[in-house]
Amino acid sequence: MAQSIAPPAAASTGAAGTAVTPLPLRAVLPWAVFVGTLMLVLLYFVGAEQGATSVFSGADVHEWVHDGRHLLGFPCH
Repeated sequence: MAQSIAPPAAASTGAAGTAVTPLPLRAVLPWAVFVGTLMLVLLYFVGAEQGATSVFSGADVHEWVHDGRHLLGFPCH
């Protein structure tokens, strides 16, 4: 009457004992590209939006991200 505790090798189960299905790359790739692009844009605004590479004139963007620049180690003044 000994029963196996381990689940069968062919099926993977989650914490509640339900089957876990892997996400296909086609479903994840657009979100990964979107998040990656968003992170690069945010990195630009925090790290390089002032001076010669400025997209917007004035110091408004610099003032909005000033504390974030110091937190991430970017010098600004």
